[in-house]
Amino acid sequence: MKISVVTNAFNQGEYLAAAAESILSQTGVEVEYLIVNPGSTDTTDLVLEQLAKIHSGRFTVLSEQDDGPADGLNKGFAKASGDWLIYLNADDVFLPDAFAQAAFEMEKYPDAGAIIGNGYITDASGNFIRRAISTQFSARKFVMGTAFALQQSTFYNAAAFRAVGGFNLANSTSWDAELLVDLDRAGYPLINAAGFWSIFRMQPNSITVSQRFADESLRTHDRYFREQIGHKITPRDRHLRKLRQVAQRFIHPYMTIARISDQLMPRKHQFREALPPDWAEDL
Repeated sequence: MKISVVTNAFNQGEYLAAAAESILSQTGVEVEYLIVNPGSTDTTDLVLEQLAKIHSGRFTVLSEQDDGPADGLNKGFAKASGDWLIYLNADDVFLPDAFAQAAFEMEKYPDAGAIIGNGYITDASGNFIRRAISTQFSARKFVMGTAFALQQSTFYNAAAFRAVGGFNLANSTSWDAELLVDLDRAGYPLINAAGFWSIFRMQPNSITVSQRFADESLRTHDRYFREQIGHKITPRDRHLRKLRQVAQRFIHPYMTIARISDQLMPRKHQFREALPPDWAEDL
C-alpha cells in the first residue's frame, strides 16, 4: 500500500514544518510526499532547506508556477505514484497512526472512491476547539446541506481521482467537496471511517476563517444545487434545505451531541503535533 501526499506550501512557512513532520512520521505504509511551492516569499524556502537536511530524499518539491491551489494539487497528484492520494494544507497536520488506520480501511474497501475519516479543529496554536465528525456523503446530501467530509481526513482512490478528472481548476473555494460530488455521481462508493486522523487549524489567513471568498463560495454552492437538482435554487428550496438540516440533527445526532459536549465541557488540550518541531522554532 502506497499513499501519496501533496502539500500546498505557498507562504505557509510558519506552519509547514509541523505539517511535514506529521506526514514523514507516519508508519505502516509507504509514503510518497510532494510539496508544492510556486514561489513563496516568506520562510518557506528556509523550512524546505532544513527539511532536506533532516529528511534527505524523502520528499519532492515542485516549484513551478500554478493558477491557484486546485491547479497546484492537480500538478502534484499528476506526479504521484501512490495507490491512494490525500492532500494536507501546510497549516494542518496529521495525527500519529492516521495512515496505518486509513490503510486498514483501504484494504477493506479497495473499490471505494474515497475513505473519509474524522478529526479535530484547533486554533492557530493547536489548542482544541471541537471535534470534526464527517457524515455520510453523497452529492444530493451535500447540496441539501446535510453532508460533511473533513478534507484533512479524506483519502482518494488514485484511479478514481484520475477517472473523474481531478480537482476543478475553476473552483477556488471548495474543490475538495466538488471532487467528492464528482466521485459520487460517477458511482464510486464513499466510505466513512471511525478514526480521528487529522487536525484542521483555524488560523486567521485560511480561506475558511478569513471568508475572503464568501461570495464566490455561495455562487459555487448554488451551482452544485443547480447541477444536482436541475433548476436554480429558490427561496422555497432554501427553506426546505434548512428543515432537512434540522431533521438531520435528530436522525443522526452524534455530530450535534459531540459539538454540544465540546462547548459545554471544553478540553484544555494543545496538540503537540500542531507545534513546530524544535529545529524550526528559530526559522
